[in-house]
Amino acid sequence: MKLFTAGLATETNSFSPLPTSLRSFTDFFCVRGGVPDSAPLFAAPLVVFRSRARARGYTVHEGLCAFAEPAGPTVRAAYEALRDEILDDLRAALPVDLVLLSLHGAMVADGYDDCEGDLLARVREVVGPRVPIGAELDPHGHLSPAMLAHATALICFKHYPHVDFAERAAELFDIVADAAEGRVRPRMSAFDCRMIGGYHTLVEPMKGYVERLCAREREPGVLSISVAHSFPWGDVPDAGTKLLVITDDDPALGDRIAEDLGRALIDLRGRTFRPQLGLAEGLDRALACPRGPVVLGDVSDNTGAGAPGDATFILAELRRRHVTDAALACLYDPIAVQIAMAAGEGATLDIRVGGKLGPMSGDPVDLRAQVRRVARGLHQVWGDSSNPLGDVVVLHADGIDLVVNDLRTQVFAPDVFTALGIDPAQRRLLVVKSSQHYRAAFAGVAAEILDVAAPGAVQPNFAALPLRRISRPMWPFDPHPLVSK
Repeated sequence: MKLFTAGLATETNSFSPLPTSLRSFTDFFCVRGGVPDSAPLFAAPLVVFRSRARARGYTVHEGLCAFAEPAGPTVRAAYEALRDEILDDLRAALPVDLVLLSLHGAMVADGYDDCEGDLLARVREVVGPRVPIGAELDPHGHLSPAMLAHATALICFKHYPHVDFAERAAELFDIVADAAEGRVRPRMSAFDCRMIGGYHTLVEPMKGYVERLCAREREPGVLSISVAHSFPWGDVPDAGTKLLVITDDDPALGDRIAEDLGRALIDLRGRTFRPQLGLAEGLDRALACPRGPVVLGDVSDNTGAGAPGDATFILAELRRRHVTDAALACLYDPIAVQIAMAAGEGATLDIRVGGKLGPMSGDPVDLRAQVRRVARGLHQVWGDSSNPLGDVVVLHADGIDLVVNDLRTQVFAPDVFTALGIDPAQRRLLVVKSSQHYRAAFAGVAAEILDVAAPGAVQPNFAALPLRRISRPMWPFDPHPLVSK
């Protein structure tokens, strides 16, 4: 048996001011000829595919794997170049017995509302109708008819935060490999919940819902069940939460389970997403806490959802209130990084930071700052994956340590501070540009964790999003998108 693997992923925020270019991929992660064993999130499934394939005695041919930090739509030429390189890699590997891809599900390019569907269709054209094709997806993807038509099996991470991508990769490999060996015949069923929402799976009610979903997976004939959450900031016709069930050649069973679980999820609408505090309320609560550190998640400037990462609203408010003994990470500002690195550790300089990428970034902030630390090629660890931070400096001004980097990325863990000599436990406030994914790693050091919805490109009030291209009816824009049983 010969397995072909490849990866292409980014998450497209229709409201982000930043285009996703070819350099967005090459700067963040773009590897040819096989990903390293220690790989970031969307490359890590290829490591699992490779390991399990070799355990079965398969030959593995690895094509391009490229991932860009979420931003605005991908430049058409960039998408087509990366897509065509994967297809060329596939043709060079022929004949193959199975194909496994690491994708996202919410990648949009100029001229392509559904990049994953387009890529899967072209892969199917190359390998023909009999070769099983599988893809692992982020749940924040838009499950499209084209994806369902051209793949043999699609599996989303079950959890948000995404703590189970390795397990889902193993699950996908087993289903597709068993299909290639003639042991199973995967059939996919989907149910459209007609909702735009957020689903935090490690707390109730979603925790119990996922447990129920896993119990249904153990029923005879069921191979896998996923929830495609959709990406609320992606304004495309295929947006919306969907249930996906894979059975062993029993689509009627899959249809019944998908609808049953889909309607159960509809009944939870409005209760599955942790509410965020406004900027003033969030800081009031943080400063009233009798001990620290209090961790504030700047969810509206989370680059992991496509925000620029250079918003200054919280920083400006901290300075206006004369808050000291605080640290903030990570502010994206390559120009400030370059200037501070040239000055060197220990230098004191006047420097302007942030607020460069449009109205959703706020105004630039002028500081008289000391360069406390300089680091090149820094990484942060999240689970089993290593994620690049780029070149990083720590600027200290008015009692605040500001972690500034030249590679847009969200914060996953306290090592963005500790690797730079900042002890999180000794700070009154920690501000992290992230949402949800940071919470588990910071729980061990935080006296309290608060999500704060400052102004920014990732507004969590879904009903206020100016979505124009989604299909209707759709909750929360329409109160009853489906009639309950």
